[in-house]
Amino acid sequence: MRPVGVLALQGDFEAHRATLARLGAPALLVRSPQELEQASALILPGGESTTIGKLLERFGLMEPIRRRAEQGMPIWGTCAGLILMAREIEQSDQPRLGLMDIAAARNAFGRQVDSFEAEICVPALGEIPVRGVFIRAPYVSRLWGSAEQLATFQGRVVAVRQGNLLATSFHPELTDDTRFHRLLLDLARGASA
Repeated sequence: MRPVGVLALQGDFEAHRATLARLGAPALLVRSPQELEQASALILPGGESTTIGKLLERFGLMEPIRRRAEQGMPIWGTCAGLILMAREIEQSDQPRLGLMDIAAARNAFGRQVDSFEAEICVPALGEIPVRGVFIRAPYVSRLWGSAEQLATFQGRVVAVRQGNLLATSFHPELTDDTRFHRLLLDLARGASA
């Protein structure tokens, strides 16, 4: 299998690369359209969504990522990545990929000092809850089209899927739980079959 790309313009991309390494999956740090072309899937890490959006434009990655998504490339956004994947961002006109039929509310669980961890039930991943690490986390305020809810926390949607696209409000890469990474790998294998 070709490597899984991890967008490496800003944010905690190293934690995703380390999780992929634990799974024995090759990873590629993506900073250019040429590197993106080598990837079988892409992870958009947490970080600062406005900054990442501007860097996507500066590095010429916005349109290539949109094109690969349309071609079926699996893409998973965590935290800031969820915001970038949303078609709508509440009270913001920041640059975004706009890949998923969702609206995102930024910093919806509070500021950095309000960060927390919680058990999240994700039925698609089995009966054992996922440990969710929420850091200035967004949530999905609205879904439409083919976007489907995978998990909620306190009545707010915190994980979604739309075909080959995944997004989580929280950071699975900061825990020992590899199920979301394995789901992405499974989607990548299916896309290349």
